[in-house]
Amino acid sequence: QVQIVESGGGLVQPGGSLRLSCAAIGTSFRFNDMAWYRQGPGKQLESVANISSTGRTTTYTDSVKGRFTISRNNRAERVMMYLQMNSLKPEDTAVYYCNNNPLRRDDAWGQGTQVTVSS
Repeated sequence: QVQIVESGGGLVQPGGSLRLSCAAIGTSFRFNDMAWYRQGPGKQLESVANISSTGRTTTYTDSVKGRFTISRNNRAERVMMYLQMNSLKPEDTAVYYCNNNPLRRDDAWGQGTQVTVSS
């Protein structure tokens, strides 16, 4: 059975840091490239950080380069994925999700974790 659980969000002041965690439970995740996605208020879902199945290759959308770091730890029946977010800005406010990259029509979704950057 496939399940995704994100955690680690919260309210943080501009310039602060948060570390998001994702437990992707299922035997297939360790073979997949994955990503952190976010959806801000009134905005479409966007990919912010991508990581290859081995963890050796990472890419970032321009707005988070130099501030966010994605990592993963592959296990037999789950993948633990992380997003270290530094120098947070109000425009980073969003619900953050982890999932496969690219997304597939039948992918399961977690509940996401809310990140709010505000003074």
